[in-house]
Amino acid sequence: MIEGSLKTTVGLMTVVFAVCACSGSQNNTIGAGGSSSSGSSSGSSSSGGSGSSSSSGGSGGSSSGGSSSSSSGSSSNAATGGSSSNAATGGKATGGTSAATGGKASGGSSNVGGSSNAATGGSSSNAATGGKTTGGTSAATGGKASGGSSSGGSSSNAATGGKTTGGTSAATGGKASGGSATGGSSGGTKIVLPTANASWDYQIGGAYTPPSGVKVVSRDRNSAPASGLYNICYVNGFQIQPDEESVWTSQHPTLILRDSSGTPVVDADWGEMLLDTSTDAKRTQLAAIVGGWITKCKTDGFDAVEIDNLDSYSRSTGLLTQANNIAFMAQLSAIAHQNGLAIAQKNSSELLGSVAAMGTDFAVVEECNRYSECNTYTAVYGNLVFIVEYRTQDFQTGCSKYPELSIVLRDLNVSTPSSSSYVYQGC
Repeated sequence: MIEGSLKTTVGLMTVVFAVCACSGSQNNTIGAGGSSSSGSSSGSSSSGGSGSSSSSGGSGGSSSGGSSSSSSGSSSNAATGGSSSNAATGGKATGGTSAATGGKASGGSSNVGGSSNAATGGSSSNAATGGKTTGGTSAATGGKASGGSSSGGSSSNAATGGKTTGGTSAATGGKASGGSATGGSSGGTKIVLPTANASWDYQIGGAYTPPSGVKVVSRDRNSAPASGLYNICYVNGFQIQPDEESVWTSQHPTLILRDSSGTPVVDADWGEMLLDTSTDAKRTQLAAIVGGWITKCKTDGFDAVEIDNLDSYSRSTGLLTQANNIAFMAQLSAIAHQNGLAIAQKNSSELLGSVAAMGTDFAVVEECNRYSECNTYTAVYGNLVFIVEYRTQDFQTGCSKYPELSIVLRDLNVSTPSSSSYVYQGC
């Protein structure tokens, strides 16, 4: 949809972002190359108004996340000046080796199966592409990491189109305002999730100085991030911005979804042409383009991305399927994680059952209080749900019913304070 505008159709679904269903601050770190979910963790897009709903760890410093106690299965052992390999039995993980070099491995035991390595001497790296991996290898070299162990099973890391189990990674990296890293890194790239229940602002219609107390802000990919805050980069990943149509029609005409007569399929509400995610080949080509935007978000200093119009299939006149968009979202998640960015599911509550396949880390949701959907997002993402409401009554309902969530009231055009229509309120 148009960056800086919000959809108004009654069918809008809102995205909710969560990791823990408890109140207070929750932080998590995800392994680069895919999503990482540990059994126990500490810590913590798209323009559009009401209407249609569309549906993201670390190097340097040290992270704390604590280790879990070993109850059954195998646990990782300290290695000094050598390597240790542990075969995990029980739980989900079978196999899984760990190599510690250049330091001493401490902590990081596994609980109920799965091997866990919290290395004081390096971070671990796990990669899975396609299918389900049991076991997995983690290598610890250099640096310092503490905590980041799995509890209650194995943690999944670097999943691209599948799920990895049985190879946890130790979190490394310091702490960002509005988000902190605890509980997993991979490949030396830190992925920090936003802090649950942090005050936030939705500025995709134009950047401005955030109100006092705001810790998390979402801005358009063409805007600069806010200094010192946790920044989410808005990317319209499934449809074409009207002001970019000429680029697509001249340079990428085959990636535009077209009907049987060759006419581009358009989102009537926002006048946006849909991207064609119907085949592996086209998704790969699209990922090279949209993935470039995601990479630039990282280069510009953003911490996460939100990908808008995940539900474009619902406006495709049957030419696209949910499976098409889920597969493309998984590719974008992999790119985000490879760049050390968290990635949010934007709206599309009907796809919450596919979060593992998509690889998303938290949720950005529009009007979930208006349409009584907030609890469906918290059931999956816990408190990592960042909500935008456009009606005062829905905002007030949300603040009362979900005090543990980050909720903001904005005007439909998500305008800047210089506009007479500007509205901002947080709870």
